[in-house]
Amino acid sequence: MALLVTEVVVLHAMDYLESSRILRVATRDAGVQSVLAKGARRPKSRFGAALDLFAQGTAQILVKPGRDLQTLAGFDVARSRSALAEELGRFMGASAIAELMLRFGHEDTHPELFDSLVAALDDLATAPAAQSREVAIAAAWRLIGVMGFAPSLSVCSICHGAVAREEVVRFHHRAGGVLCSRCAGMHPGGRPIPLAALDTLRAWLDGAGPSSLPRRDARAHQRLLREFLREHLGDGRPLRAFEAWERGIERTPDERAADERVEPAEARLAADADLHRAR
Repeated sequence: MALLVTEVVVLHAMDYLESSRILRVATRDAGVQSVLAKGARRPKSRFGAALDLFAQGTAQILVKPGRDLQTLAGFDVARSRSALAEELGRFMGASAIAELMLRFGHEDTHPELFDSLVAALDDLATAPAAQSREVAIAAAWRLIGVMGFAPSLSVCSICHGAVAREEVVRFHHRAGGVLCSRCAGMHPGGRPIPLAALDTLRAWLDGAGPSSLPRRDARAHQRLLREFLREHLGDGRPLRAFEAWERGIERTPDERAADERVEPAEARLAADADLHRAR
């Protein structure tokens, strides 16, 4: 076995047998990896509480070629990001960012993508509660851009011709971006989006910070992001964290507490946030 020492961020964790945990981690030097933390659930585990969701640090991973599950030999935590669990909107946004990495990330080395993930989680951890949604949406689009499948916003995604700056532009998920009026007439479907929303999306992809948006506009951007990702996955599996984020953000904490019909995915995220906060 080869020893890989690399910086990692914990994206997902699940209990394994009686005393261990399986983690999905984003690494700086080996993409997204699955690792087994033996004995991590024992009271006197050498890992302690270091393996919380969104924690970042230096990992020592024993790598065996051809194996899907590697062994985590050690982890020195540098950032726990406990602030993400202090507000449910932040936690849900971070969970959606993690899901984006898990569903689209690969085992290839991609330091720029890792740095973008770190920046996204750091921005969310310090975001005001009222702006956590916009911060997460902007971060997700930047990650998509780094991954290399950002939508075409300046030219038609089908004919590559110029797109007139009209008040409303047709955005076609399957085609991969905006359409000119000619192609929009030939290819039904897609979603009309206002020019202002297109400019906001373009700014996010160019690296601009989050914009303060009216509630209705923020919801529309959130829906556009989820629909775009779902179209490009192609495997038919739902984006559960994105769906829970989209539902849960619409209600205040008091409304969520009073609602006895909380969706299972949202309930799991809320429970995870409470556990993360307790640690």
